[in-house]
Amino acid sequence: MTEAIKDGKLEVKQASKEVKESENVAEKYSAMTVKNTDMNVEELSAAFTAVPTHKSVKKQIQFANQEDKQEFSKFPTKAGRRSLSRSISQSSTDSYSSAASYTDSSDDETSPREKNQVNSKGNSDFCVKNIKQTEFGRREIEIAEQDMSALMALRKRAQGEKPLAGAKIVGCTHITAQTAVLVETLVALGAQCRWTACNIYSTQNEVAAALAESGVAVFAWKGESEDDFWWCIDRCVNTEGWQANMILDDGGDLTHWVYKKYPNVFKKAQGIVEESVTGVHRLYQLSKAGKLCVPAMNVNDSVTKQKFDNLYCCRESILDGLKRTTDVMFGGKQVVVCGYGEVGKGCCMALKALGAIVCITEIDPICALQACMDGFRVVKLNEVIRQMDMVITCTGNKNVVTREHLDRMKNGCIVCNMGHSNTEIDVASLRTPELTWERVRSQVDHVIWPDGKRVILLAEGRLLNLSCSTVPSFVLSITATTQALALIELYNAPEGRYKQDVYLLPKKMDEYVASLHLPNFDAHLTELSDEQAKYMGLNKNGPFKPNYYRY
Repeated sequence: MTEAIKDGKLEVKQASKEVKESENVAEKYSAMTVKNTDMNVEELSAAFTAVPTHKSVKKQIQFANQEDKQEFSKFPTKAGRRSLSRSISQSSTDSYSSAASYTDSSDDETSPREKNQVNSKGNSDFCVKNIKQTEFGRREIEIAEQDMSALMALRKRAQGEKPLAGAKIVGCTHITAQTAVLVETLVALGAQCRWTACNIYSTQNEVAAALAESGVAVFAWKGESEDDFWWCIDRCVNTEGWQANMILDDGGDLTHWVYKKYPNVFKKAQGIVEESVTGVHRLYQLSKAGKLCVPAMNVNDSVTKQKFDNLYCCRESILDGLKRTTDVMFGGKQVVVCGYGEVGKGCCMALKALGAIVCITEIDPICALQACMDGFRVVKLNEVIRQMDMVITCTGNKNVVTREHLDRMKNGCIVCNMGHSNTEIDVASLRTPELTWERVRSQVDHVIWPDGKRVILLAEGRLLNLSCSTVPSFVLSITATTQALALIELYNAPEGRYKQDVYLLPKKMDEYVASLHLPNFDAHLTELSDEQAKYMGLNKNGPFKPNYYRY
């Protein structure tokens, strides 16, 4: 018996040891894919005119580490389990995915805000979970770089000219290895960056540590509270001797905070780049009200974001997130997907391929017709909610799944969100005395009704794939490259080119971003002859589609 215990301890110890181990811009860049011509700042700033528009840890039978044991021990007994507050999400700072943060700190429960940490250069202008995780984070970033060759190519080609020299970019995105590649690209192009997270669950702690070690002011960790979230944003914006002149946002929270709390910073900014439907919606609201006093780029509706990140990324990551959290088998399951935009399409394709019986809810007759033609039933949620095994939201709206829907769900129904914001599922309505919350895994809660019915809620209604799993580096390279080019354009655009409005990237830029990624597939484009180009009324080098074209 003693030997077995010793062997078990040795196994855990060994596992722990493993853990520690303008079209002008586009044309210029495009030309460089064929010829190794030199680039200069003048050509870079002669920008295009945009179109205005409204090794994972081996699993043990025992607890894999002390932190998991401590987290499990914190939950109340069955008799005492009642509606749990956000303290549950605060304590749940680990993930069972390969994206989980490595933990080797004995004071893991201490809030990063209470720690005094410095990197190897003596710099303390950051707040992360554990700066000692730097080495692991650097490995994650290096792995991501291998599958983000287009963004790396842009870094190599443009870093000599430093097109972002003088740019002070404050960013609020998911802090993952892929984001780190983007941030380090912006730094290589001359920018100073301060960064925070747009989601309290999606931060990879080791990646945040690696960025802090490299000199980027990062304020983020996995499992932040709501108060931590806004504190981190404020620390990024409000710092002595540094004022942001560019904003890169995902969701609009950073833009909203700067607009409300630091209006002078907002007015003096040279541009905003926004990548989510929620954030873009907020920008259009400001523009319509005449309160948008800075030009903004709508990356979310660029072709390279909509048709690749939203579609293909979600097609692969939806299954990953559900499998890691629930171990569910999809064959024969009844699933309703709320929303049939690009995210919904990607989710439905993946679920259908594994044998799930999928139906759709939609408000848009065009998207609804697409769903019908793709072989999916279009229903109202109230009509089918009792039969569903899974409910997945991806609309960008609020209160798509209400308490009434949740009350009518069958026992064991899985509820999750693939939209950016946590507003789609009315989670707040579940925090009542008559319901019991039981944390069964990281990011997995059983909400138990008085009659014993359980609903399985994932990531407390926040974005499933980035909260509970990982996403493909290659497809994020497409979005990141688009974001980098949008920042370059807004920062270098001459005064007067952009008014206080929301703009789309031009088709030529979308085509350039796509062309950078084709070599990964050994793809060879057909070239138009002069006669063919004249017949079609096109430039041989693009753009090949008008701005109104729908792919």
